[in-house]
Formats: sequence, structure tokens, C-alpha cells
Amino acid sequence: MRRILILGRGGAGKSTLAHRLGAITGFPVIELDQHFWQEGLIATSPAEWTATQRELIQPQEWIIDGDLGPYDVLEPRLKVADTVIILDFSLARCAWRSLRRASEGMDFWRWVIRYRRRSLPTLMAMIATHAPRAQVRVLRTPHAVESFIQTIPTGHARHR
Repeated sequence: MRRILILGRGGAGKSTLAHRLGAITGFPVIELDQHFWQEGLIATSPAEWTATQRELIQPQEWIIDGDLGPYDVLEPRLKVADTVIILDFSLARCAWRSLRRASEGMDFWRWVIRYRRRSLPTLMAMIATHAPRAQVRVLRTPHAVESFIQTIPTGHARHR
């Protein structure tokens, strides 16, 4: 695991997991929201987003957290990821977490509500096409996340 991509619906805990894995591995954590959304929550154009990602994925080690739903262009990240983690938590859990953190627009809520039925099948097909060699972990509960974290040796951090 050197290039880890974390995906999942809004409120699943992608950033939290990314930072935990970053602390264990020593890999830099890249939060896509910070690079994608322009002032006023304006989406970056697909062409510009693809170019930005090409820069972000250059290092040999990283943890990238982010699933931008219908706005995303996943191929650049998938093509180089060796590990894809999908947080597939329940709608109730994700909605509760999302409500607590910020006010979101209707596009966000449509994506969150329809995630399992619409986004997840598309996402799995994209992984099969663009990341066929990646290790894919679908984690559906906080317990599954904790169990996964326990499998990562504390000495996994890169040697300097």
C-alpha cells in the first residue's frame, strides 16, 4: 500500500480515515475538497480537474481522500492507485454526520441518498476498468474500518 485512494458517500468518514492512515504510514494525505472547490463552492471544470489531479498523483506515496460524486473525474487517480478503500456506510450514518458538519446543497443530498443505487455500481465498474490490479476494500461499518486499520503494521511507515 503506497498509493491509497479513499472513496465513499458524503459523511462516511473519508477524511478521518485518511488522517488515521497517514499517521500510521507517514504518507502525505491529500484532501480533494481543498483542491477541487473554488470560492463560493464553484466546481472546477473537468479538464482543469484532470490536470490538477495529474500533479497531485505524482509522488510515489500518498493517501487521497475524496469522492466528488457527479463532479468527479476518477480515472487519473484510479490508474495509479494500488489500494482503493470504499466506505459504504449506511445512509442514516452518513446523513447524520453530514448534518452535523455543514449545510449542504441539494446536489450533495441527492448524491448521498442515491449513492448505493447509482454511484456505487458506476464506481465499481470504473475500478474494474481503470484499477484492475488495485486491492479493493469495501468497508461497511466502523468496526470493519477498525479491523482494517489493525491489519496495517505500525512499521508500515516509509523508511527514511
